[in-house]
This record gives sequence, C-alpha cells and structure tokens, in this order.
Amino acid sequence: MTYDITALRAQFPALSAGTAHFDGPGGTQTPQPVIRAIADALAQPLSNRGQGTPGERNAESIVTKARQAMADLLGAQPTGIVFGRSATQLTYDFSRALAKTWFPGDEVVVTRLDHDANIRPWIQAAAQAGATVRWADFDPATGELTAADVRAVLSPRTRLVAVTAASNLIGTRPPIAEISGLVRDAGALTYVDGVHYTAHTLVDLERLGADFFVCSPYKFLGPHHGVLAARPELLETLQPDKLLPSTDAVPERFELGTLPYEFLAGTEAAVEFLTGLAGVDTETAGTRRQRLASAFMALEAHEQALRTQLDKGLSSLPGIQVHSRAVHRTPTLLLTFEGRSSTEAYRFLAERGVHAPSGSFYAIEASRRLGLGDTGGLRIGLAPYNNGEDVERLLEGLSEFLTH
Repeated sequence: MTYDITALRAQFPALSAGTAHFDGPGGTQTPQPVIRAIADALAQPLSNRGQGTPGERNAESIVTKARQAMADLLGAQPTGIVFGRSATQLTYDFSRALAKTWFPGDEVVVTRLDHDANIRPWIQAAAQAGATVRWADFDPATGELTAADVRAVLSPRTRLVAVTAASNLIGTRPPIAEISGLVRDAGALTYVDGVHYTAHTLVDLERLGADFFVCSPYKFLGPHHGVLAARPELLETLQPDKLLPSTDAVPERFELGTLPYEFLAGTEAAVEFLTGLAGVDTETAGTRRQRLASAFMALEAHEQALRTQLDKGLSSLPGIQVHSRAVHRTPTLLLTFEGRSSTEAYRFLAERGVHAPSGSFYAIEASRRLGLGDTGGLRIGLAPYNNGEDVERLLEGLSEFLTH
C-alpha cells in the first residue's frame, strides 16, 4: 500500500497556480478525472430519466451509478441515497418532514459543537411544531463532546438528536456509535452531520448507528451538492412536501425537480478517484468498498504524518493558541494569536501563496463557546493533496507573521 503524493498532486490542475491549500474543510480542489466526468456528461445526450431515448438512458445511468458509488462510500444501500442541492438544503427538507411527526412537548437535541446547518433547521422546525430544544454542551477546554454530554439531555420525550461526526471548526470527532446507541435506547432518531468527517474517514452507516447521515461531495474532491444516506425503510415512513405529479418512490420522493446529472457523474468519478489513493490496481483489488477501505487507511496515515509535522512546528512558535485538542479529531486545527487577529494572519499568508482562511465557518455556537465570539480563528485543514512542502510553507509564513 503506497501513497504517491507526487502523482496524486499532478491530477489537480488548480495546484499548478502554486498556492498551498489548507482550505479543504471549506471545499477541496478538483482532480482531472472529476472535471472530465462532468464535461463528458454534458457532452452526451441528456434529458429526463427514462429508457426510450439515448438522452433518457444516459440520465438514468448517471443517477444509478452515482447512487451506487455513494452507497459504497457510506456503507449504505443505493435506495437509501438522496441527492440535494447541498447538505444544508437536505437538512432543512428533512427537518420539515420529521417535524410533521412531532407534537408540543416533544424534545429535539442539538449540540454547541455543530455547524449551524445542523442546528438552526432543527430549532426552527421545533418551533413550528411546538417542540422543545435542548442543548448538549462540549468542553471548551478539551474540545470534547462525550456520550455523557448527550445522555444528560435525553428524556422520554426526545424525538431526535442532531450531532456532528466531526467538527468543521476544531476537528473533534465525538463517539457517534455510542451516542447513537443512547439515542436509539431512548426511542429517538439520530441525524448526523458527516460533511467534515467523510473527507477523512471511511463512513460505515451501520457501525455509526446513524439514522440519517448527510455529507457534501465537494469536501472530498467532488462537485458542489449534498447527499443524505438513510435506511430505505426509514425513508418510507416520511412524507415530504412535493409536487402532485412527482413520484412517491423512495428515494426520489425527497429529490425536488431534475437532478444535476453532470454533478452526479462527477460524484461517481470522485468516489472512484478516492479508491486509488492507496495506489492499488482498481481492476484486481476487490470490490469498490474494499478498495475504499485500503485508500482511507493510506489517506489517514498520510494526513497523520502531516499533522504530526504541523503540530511539532506550531509548538515551536510563540504566541499561538491551538483550540483543536480532542483526542480523536480530524487533521483540522483552529488557531488564534496573542495580540493579533486571525484575519491579519489569513491575509498575510494569502499574500505568500498559502490559503488558510479565517472565521467561524458557520460553527457559530462552537466559536462562541470557545470564547472566540463570532470571529473564530485561523483554520488549517489538510486534504489528500497536501504535502510536507505545503506544511513547511505554512509554518514559515506563520513564523514570519509573528515577527512582522
């Protein structure tokens, strides 16, 4: 099992501009096979799905293949894969559908660690249903959100717990399987935001115990849209608002309007690209799921080595506070600077060809809980194409910033 970073980087046209990208948590750069798949889809006949014409068959084939690819990536069933414009849009849609089953006095749990896209839709849906919102807190000193934190706010009236699998702000990875077990025992559902998690760890929907799991392909080398995974039989129990003539079949009943075929083609290509990260022969190395397992093992080892290099370098720089401290976390760090703003650092680095953005990145509750207000900090996020030279450029830029 090898991780050929030089060959991998050659697949990303955007890297030729020379920027060292640490903005992966906000969206990764796109490899050539994904770009080509999108263009090829648009170059062939396309129409509404069906079997009568080449355009209909092409559209049907693209959707079918994309569902299977995402099912392989998430450890789900193809008929449990729902496509949407974004993870935020899907969460809003499902919050409204689920809220139809809630009554005054029911309870919904959200966490202070989450991106607002997995908080606000539930707060608003609860308000419309007359349900009560309860908050699970995390420890700002350690960045940890534990199962005990969630257990403390569960009750016989809990109907749903919305929780992140990995914080997009500080990288914390809560124990989702343990939390899901507690929620299930309480007779409630678990809605997991896996947008940041999916880019770094192979998802296993059944092992996580998540009833709903949402992610975004553009965070793992694909195009901009959202994907939700759930058990098909659970989807059958929900009745979303939809147009009268649109199908009532699952998962299509949740997909509003015509799907973006070219983006779905790009998503299948992104999943297939991920299978090659370990340098295996895709023709002889088993199923796609098995190849993905090998690929993510190689990816995690690569990112861990870079994170170790980054952690060591940061420890030698004075005046930096690192807010990413959880034991289990993604290779994502949030920094603040003594007497200097993170926006200054972002601009300073950008002028030197290093992109590490500043902000709270919609994790507004987490930023406030950390004592950073709405400003947040400088976020450093590793992606599959980062290398040791990128990390050194970042560390050198930060060192220069601190003495500037």
